[in-house]
Amino acid sequence: METNGKINAGDIAKGAAAGLIGGLVASFVMNEFQSLWSALSGSKDQGSGQTKQEPSTVKAAAAISEEVFDHQLSESEKAIAGPAMHYAMGGTSGAIYGALSELAPAARAGAGLPFGTAVWLVADDVVVPALGLSKPATEYPLSTHAYALASHLVYGATTEAVRGVVRGVL
Repeated sequence: METNGKINAGDIAKGAAAGLIGGLVASFVMNEFQSLWSALSGSKDQGSGQTKQEPSTVKAAAAISEEVFDHQLSESEKAIAGPAMHYAMGGTSGAIYGALSELAPAARAGAGLPFGTAVWLVADDVVVPALGLSKPATEYPLSTHAYALASHLVYGATTEAVRGVVRGVL
């Protein structure tokens, strides 16, 4: 990583690429985990706490489409845009994590679980409510927080596992 006390930009780029791939794979695994959780619990909206509201990913995509492109998304476009936002967030978070892992290897401690916890806390409990894409975190039951945290722990562990494999190849 360092040569003569300098950080190698190539290693940071490789770390970001490995993290991006890890974050995308982890986003898929997180979706599968949530589907399994919902099937086992018999609830389709266990984690969202929003039985009649659109998911925050759809709300974010719709807001971007309207503000940037002056285009209101159709229902069929929302069905694509919501998951696209989920993967964009997962991939971007993974890329940041991968780059940070090169700069501060201690970031990899805990098999990705601290990373997953941080994404959950910052995104779900702070940023998403602050942007008006969900209710404040205090308005959700503990079971919703447990579901979201578990989902993000799966995301973090998967991101780190895939990042490590990919980075070993690069």
